[in-house]
Amino acid sequence: VSMSSDIQSTFIEAATADTDGVCASQTPSGAGNLTINGTLADSGAVTFDQPRQITVTGGSDESGKTFTVTGTDETGTAASEVITGPNATTVTSTGYFATISQIAASAATAGAITVGSAATIAAPIFRGRLRLRGMYVVNTGSAGTITFRQTSATGAIKMQFNTVSSANTTQYPDVPDDGLLFVGGGYVLYTQTHLSSMTLFYS
Repeated sequence: VSMSSDIQSTFIEAATADTDGVCASQTPSGAGNLTINGTLADSGAVTFDQPRQITVTGGSDESGKTFTVTGTDETGTAASEVITGPNATTVTSTGYFATISQIAASAATAGAITVGSAATIAAPIFRGRLRLRGMYVVNTGSAGTITFRQTSATGAIKMQFNTVSSANTTQYPDVPDDGLLFVGGGYVLYTQTHLSSMTLFYS
């Protein structure tokens, strides 16, 4: 009798954050769309390796302006967010973006700005119903909390665990009984400094 497993796997690893990967340094002369021309851009748009928050960085006071980001979120749904400009610092979006198709400035800026990718990730395990069966984790030199959410990056927390501050060591956290059920998709939220990579097994 031929038997086969219905277990599938997802490998999660994210590229290093890049402060000008979306928009290279530019100084908008008025309200309008920024040029999406960073190293992550392809034909005027960006598709991230993993859904992540984005950053806007400027050396001047741009707090009176806003930047409207349009694209898709971690679930693959159309999304937009209005980000208040930085004051000689870096500001970060609240939401996570899988793709970016447009960034619109509300007015001219006082100085040059860049737009990039943050180190905060919302990686999809699978965008449908699933049961998490197991995982394999590679640590970094900094410990932190990994959060598993159902449906989206803001959905109910289904599980959390802490990594170990020992670079390149591994963990095999147990998933009990018949696995952990996620309805409407499962997402892993973490900061890159706390996790090198993760392989998740689900059915």
